[in-house]
Amino acid sequence: MDLGIAGRTAAVAGASSGLGFAAAQALAAEGVRVAICGRDRRRVDSAADHIPRSVALVADVSSTEGATAFVESAIDVLGSVDILVANAGGPPPGNFASTPLEAYRAALDLNLLATVAMCEAAVPAMCERGWGRVVAITSMTVRQPSPALILSNTARAGVTAFLKTLAGEVAGRGVTVNSVQPGLHLTDRARSLYGDDVAAAAGSVPVGELGDPADFGAVVTFLCSDHARFVVGAALPVDGGAYQGLQ
Repeated sequence: MDLGIAGRTAAVAGASSGLGFAAAQALAAEGVRVAICGRDRRRVDSAADHIPRSVALVADVSSTEGATAFVESAIDVLGSVDILVANAGGPPPGNFASTPLEAYRAALDLNLLATVAMCEAAVPAMCERGWGRVVAITSMTVRQPSPALILSNTARAGVTAFLKTLAGEVAGRGVTVNSVQPGLHLTDRARSLYGDDVAAAAGSVPVGELGDPADFGAVVTFLCSDHARFVVGAALPVDGGAYQGLQ
């Protein structure tokens, strides 16, 4: 299927590894010119070596300043940004009893305000051109909070509300805004959370295995396509059936 996005440009945050990297690879496979970022020059350059037509940028999107700078740099090197994939690592694990108040501020910067900043830097120009796609990578914990991830639960729920609100505001300008909510995928993040129990964690997934990041990247890319023009404000679980609620 031709997704209709060959020749478009994309800024993919947090793409030196994991799900961001998989999304950037999938977009590039459709002929999209991609700017990726990461905090470490060596890692982001290595990632770009595996993504055709990509540009590697060093940026730390854990702050609003860094997030804005990434999108502005992507516009400088690509000429424009038609597609924004907002993504960042997760905050440290913890529950209410173990998490100090000041930790919430850093988590909100990382998983809420940085996405707002990236949208502020990219979306107005998309609206002016009459075409754009925003896809944010959040987490299944937005629907089903994890007792051990209170910071992620809180910040990502907030960004989901922001994205839903933004989606309605810009839909009439040819810009779609959606989010994807990954469950367990075989990434460094999963390995850091579960250590030697990664394989055992697959037992909680109805399909019986952890997700393949490449499959996840394909889902993100479809939401960026012309075919997905009527998908607006969706928050799509990509979790192998782990979430079993009705909404």
